[in-house]
Amino acid sequence: MCRRILILLLLALLPACSKKTPTLNLLVWEGYADPAFVRAFEEQNHCKVSASYMGSSDELVTKLRGGSAGIYDVISPSSDVATSIASAGLAEPLDLAKIPSYSQLSPKLASMPLVKVNGQTYGVPFTWGPNPLIYDTTAFATPPDSWSVFWDAKYRGKISVWDELSTVYMAAQILGYDKPDPNQLYNLSDEQLEAVKKKLLELKPNLRKMWATGGELTNLFQNHEVVAAMGWPLMTNQLRSSNFPVGETIPKENTTGWIDHLMITAGSENKDLAYKFLEYMVQAQTQKKVTDVTGYAPANANAAQYMTADEVKNLHLDDVDNYQKRIYFWQNVPRRAKYNEIWNEVKAAQ
Repeated sequence: MCRRILILLLLALLPACSKKTPTLNLLVWEGYADPAFVRAFEEQNHCKVSASYMGSSDELVTKLRGGSAGIYDVISPSSDVATSIASAGLAEPLDLAKIPSYSQLSPKLASMPLVKVNGQTYGVPFTWGPNPLIYDTTAFATPPDSWSVFWDAKYRGKISVWDELSTVYMAAQILGYDKPDPNQLYNLSDEQLEAVKKKLLELKPNLRKMWATGGELTNLFQNHEVVAAMGWPLMTNQLRSSNFPVGETIPKENTTGWIDHLMITAGSENKDLAYKFLEYMVQAQTQKKVTDVTGYAPANANAAQYMTADEVKNLHLDDVDNYQKRIYFWQNVPRRAKYNEIWNEVKAAQ
């Protein structure tokens, strides 16, 4: 009798024991899976969020095309590759009715054609921001106001740039190829790309390192290996948190920037949970927590109601239109392979 009862108890417990905690797998930029805001989602949905981080847009596309679209559930492509990911069928067309907070997102960002293919929407705008010039304030008597400071001989071995096409765009700006039309940065001719390559080769003696991850650049500053770099507001935030004397500016030439979107991969086996994640991440309160970690501007302007006046000012939410005029948001680059070829030649040169 006792044995029968024991067996029945064990059988009753088996389903509970075998019930696996669902895991949502992300492939996103650094800062987009911080416990400060992800933990609450895990608790609400009794799941685990597992994040892998990418160092560049090209890395994301390579992984997706290499078969990783079924490994990851949610990705955060920037505006330079979002269109190609949607067009290639690597992401799921979204049912926006499952994302109620979508209606609160910036009309300007949501209306852009970056993630729209054949009348369907493939991504939700999440955050946006510039690629600013970051510098050690103790190394400059006056704040640098031009990207040309990177080429100044007095900073030999003390400069860092991103190992990414944004550095190509920046050199093109120095050469004036964004005048009169900033869109030209993403449509450079062979002749212009050769001039960009020459300009970047002239920069190499001043380079300490080309950084690949945000944490890498933060460490370069903290170890006093570099005094100026192209970076993200994330690094500025990290350096300020560690009381490092950091400054951040958009130079007089202006800068490129990005709109990051959240997408659900076509191969995701956790689409319902992925939809819940997208909805959670674009809600105003979550967006505020994301800006606390990253220093990026939220796509949901309602996040401002949870901010102090200083926080609103620091994120330029009090003057968004004028601030965005100084940022040339990344676009799809039709000849991306040629741009990468030029950039790889620069990196390989001694």
